[in-house]
Amino acid sequence: MGANHKTTRARQKAKDDYKAECRKRNLPCWLCNQPIDYEAAWDDWSNPSRFEREHIQPASTHPELYDEPTNWAPSHAGCNNERKNKPPRPALGKPSREWT
Repeated sequence: MGANHKTTRARQKAKDDYKAECRKRNLPCWLCNQPIDYEAAWDDWSNPSRFEREHIQPASTHPELYDEPTNWAPSHAGCNNERKNKPPRPALGKPSREWT
C-alpha cells in the first residue's frame, strides 16, 4: 500500500470483500486474462499468480480513486507489479481455445 494510504479496518474489509467476490465469480486477471490463484496467501512472494486488487487508474496518479470500487480490477501480483503505474493495457480478450 502506498505511503499516502493508511490501512484501516474499513479499507481492509473492502479489500477482503472484493477478493471474495472475485473468487466467487472466478474472475481472471484483467491484464492477461489468465486464471488467478485465489487460494494463495497475500504474502506468498514466490507466487506471481496470487490475487492482488489492481487500481485501473494508478493510485499514484489518481489518489482520489483509491477507495473507489469501480477503479478496482482483479489481477495477478506479477502483472500488477510489472505494470506499476503505467496506463492500463488489458489483455486482448478470452482465448479461442486452451493452448498448452
